[in-house]
Amino acid sequence: MEQYKSERKFLVLSVIAGVCASASLASLFVGGVPFSLFPILAFVLAVYCFYQQHVSQPMTEGTPMITFACFLVGAFGYSAFIRVQLPELGGNFISIIITMALLVWVARKVSQRKPKAPSSDEAEA
Repeated sequence: MEQYKSERKFLVLSVIAGVCASASLASLFVGGVPFSLFPILAFVLAVYCFYQQHVSQPMTEGTPMITFACFLVGAFGYSAFIRVQLPELGGNFISIIITMALLVWVARKVSQRKPKAPSSDEAEA
């Protein structure tokens, strides 16, 4: 059960890092997005927390691919969000499709890896 909680931390931190990385790039390079130091600091802190989590408990087999997919979900999700607010940047259809496809893939992979709860017969023994 502890391993499952650790994997969830990896996934949440990678989504946060993806959102912060996309927000940092948007605040630096997109004219319609005002500059803010917050996404850069949040990205650095998310990567630092991710590193500390990795040092304390390494990832199991298959987790790095799901983690990278979660990073992309955060990045493409924020990109779609910005394009909704600033339609002059272009359409967000591709970003939304990629985000939804990755979310479905991650949900399937995570549900396959979910630990089995002990049955009532095993609990009584």
